[in-house]
Amino acid sequence: MSMNNRPGWVFYISIVLLTLFVAVGILIPDQLAVWADTGLEFTTVHFGWLYLFATTGFLVFCIAVAMSDYGHIRLGADGEAPEFPYPTWLGMIFSSGMGVGLVFWAVAEPMSHFMAPPFGGAEPQSPDAASLAMRYSLFHWGFHQWANFAVVGLAIAYVRFRMQRPGLISETFRTSLGHRVDGGFGHAINTLAVISTIFGVATTLGLGVIQINSGLVSVSDISFGANEQLIILGAIAVVFLLCALAPLESGVRYVSDANMVLAAFLLAFVFFFGPTDFITAAMTNAIGDYFANMMGMSLVMTPYTGDDWVERWTIFYWAWGLSWAPFVGSFIARISRGRTIREFVFGVIGTPVLLSIFWFSTFGGSALYFELFEGAALGEAVTREMSSALFATLDFLPGTAIISALMLVLIVLFVITSANSATFVLGMFTSKGTLTPKRWLRVTWGLVQVLVAGVLLVSGGLAALQTISILAAFPFMVLMIFMAVSLLRSLRNEQRQIELHEAITRGRMMHLLEEHDRERAAQLAEAGLIEPERKDEETGPEDGPAPGAR
Repeated sequence: MSMNNRPGWVFYISIVLLTLFVAVGILIPDQLAVWADTGLEFTTVHFGWLYLFATTGFLVFCIAVAMSDYGHIRLGADGEAPEFPYPTWLGMIFSSGMGVGLVFWAVAEPMSHFMAPPFGGAEPQSPDAASLAMRYSLFHWGFHQWANFAVVGLAIAYVRFRMQRPGLISETFRTSLGHRVDGGFGHAINTLAVISTIFGVATTLGLGVIQINSGLVSVSDISFGANEQLIILGAIAVVFLLCALAPLESGVRYVSDANMVLAAFLLAFVFFFGPTDFITAAMTNAIGDYFANMMGMSLVMTPYTGDDWVERWTIFYWAWGLSWAPFVGSFIARISRGRTIREFVFGVIGTPVLLSIFWFSTFGGSALYFELFEGAALGEAVTREMSSALFATLDFLPGTAIISALMLVLIVLFVITSANSATFVLGMFTSKGTLTPKRWLRVTWGLVQVLVAGVLLVSGGLAALQTISILAAFPFMVLMIFMAVSLLRSLRNEQRQIELHEAITRGRMMHLLEEHDRERAAQLAEAGLIEPERKDEETGPEDGPAPGAR
C-alpha cells in the first residue's frame, strides 16, 4: 500500500468518534435524542444569528471574488482544458448537491408554508400564503445554499489543482497556519470535516429513505414506519456500496447522467401535463418576490415575538448546507479541474439555482394550484406526513402509477449518487487527499454512513435528522469563515507574484530595447506596455551624463 493512500490519524479518530455515536444511538436512543435537543436549543438561541450572517457573507464573498481580477485564474495550469464537458459537470454538481432534498421538499415546503405562513405574514391557506410559500421556498434553495458549497469547493480546487497540494480541507488553511496544518491542527480540521460530512450525508440518506417509504406506500401495500425504513436503507446500501467499488468516471458520472435525464423528463411531464399557465405565472411572481426581498429574508430574526420559525426552517437549511459543504465542496472541486474561478462560481451558484427555481415552481406550484382551485387537501396530507406530499400531488396528474414509479427510481438514483460521492470524498479526506482512495476505504465509509443514518431514523426520524444537521454544522461554519480569509490571502499572494513577474519582464524588455531599438521602446512606453525610461535615475541631469556614466 502506498504511503499516500494509507489512512492516518484522521481516519482512526473519526472512526472512533462515530462508533461511539452509533453505540450510544443503539443502546440509549431516547437519551441521545434528549441530548441532541438540548444542544440544538443552546446553539440556535445563542448563535442562530451567526448562521444567517455567515451564509450571507459566503454569498457576497463568492460573487466578489468571481467579479474581481481573480476571476480569470484557472483552477489548474494556465490554459488547461476542463476535465468534464459542461453539461456533465453541471449534472454531477446538481445530483450530488441537493438532488434528494429537492425531491423531498419540492411539494412539502411550499405546502407547509401555505398551511402555516412564515411569521404569520398571511392568512393560512390564502392566495397571499401561497405567494409567501413560493418566495421562501426559492430563498431556501437559492443562492445562499449553493454559496456554502462554492466556498469550500473553490478553496479545495485552488490548492489542489492550482497549487498542486493535497485536496484536504486542512490544506486550505496553509496560507494562514503554515506548517501547523501538517500536525495536530490539520488533523483536527480534517476530522471535523469528516464528522460534518457523515452527519450531513446521513441526513440526506434519511430523508431519501423516508420519502421512498412514502412512495412505496402510495404504489403498494407496504406500510410506513421505522422498520420499513431500515429495510429500505439496507437495500439502498447494497446498491451504492457496489457502485463505490467502481471508479468515479464509470460510477458517479453515469448515474449522474441518468439522474439528469430522468429528472428532466419528470420535470417536463409535470410542467406540460400540469397547470402550465399557473406554473409560469407563479414562477415569475416568486422570482420577483425572491430578488426584491432577498436581503430582508437573509438576516431576519424574531427577537420581539419569540417565534421559532427561523430556527425550524432557515437555520436548519443553512446548517444542512454547511454540514454538506465539506462533502459537496470537495466533490465539486474534484470534478472542476481546468475551470476558471469565475466559471466555477457562476456554474455552482448560478445554473443549479435556476434549475431549483424551475423545479420548485413546477412541483410546488402544481400542488398549490390543486389545493387552491381543485380542493386537493394536500395541506392535510403534509400535516399528517410531510414526505407524502409529492406522491399525493402526482395523483392529480395523468399516468399516476407510471409517474410515481419513475419518481421512486429518481429518488433512489439521487440517494445512490449522494452516498457514492460521499464515500469517495470521505476516502479522500482520510487518505491524505489522494484522488484515488482505496476501494475498501470507500466501502468502510459507506457502511458508517448507513449506520449513522439508521441510528438517526430510530432516534426520532425527520426531527432527529434536522437536529443533528444544525449541531454538526456549527463548528465547520466557523472553520469556513477562516477558510474564506485564507483563500483570499492565497489569491492576493498569487496576484502579487504575477504583478512582480510582469514588472520584471517589462524591465528586462525595456533594457533590451534600449540597447537595440530605442525608437521601438519609446513607442511601447507611450502605449503603456512597458515602463518608460526614467532619465533622472538612469542618465542623470539633463545638462550632462551622471558621474561615472559611460
